[in-house]
Amino acid sequence: MKEEYLNMIEESIRIELQVSELYLLFFNCFPLDKGFWWKIALEEKNHAALIRSLGEFPEQLEEFQESLFSSSMIELEKTNSMLRSLIEKFEAEPPDRETAFNTALEIEESAGELHYQGFIEDEKDSDMKIVQIFRKLNREDKDHSVRIRSYMQKNSIQVK
Repeated sequence: MKEEYLNMIEESIRIELQVSELYLLFFNCFPLDKGFWWKIALEEKNHAALIRSLGEFPEQLEEFQESLFSSSMIELEKTNSMLRSLIEKFEAEPPDRETAFNTALEIEESAGELHYQGFIEDEKDSDMKIVQIFRKLNREDKDHSVRIRSYMQKNSIQVK
């Protein structure tokens, strides 16, 4: 397997872990919403574990390497840098509740790009394990977005 793709997997794992860290920061900032933030933070850690499991299928990863990574390493690194900046900013000055939810919504709605949407469409009939992993990640990202929007609506939090 090419080192480039292993590096992209590692960078993708860092994204999931940083999103989880951000949600844990929100967990600590908003007692009213602790249960919500805790649950999706844990799910983001699970996403990192799913991505890590890709290393168990190197032959499948090699087979799909051309279509698998729709994001470049530079885009993944920019995303990680943006997430690190957000975490540092919110640690120094916690966001208000509306900003926290809108930030999470923006992250979740862009995360689909990180999880290789084109690859999933191209391989929609495949039952290979690697394809199943990406399907699960895409489904869960979409679910997070829907759950965040629903929670915001139920709690009268303005969507920007």
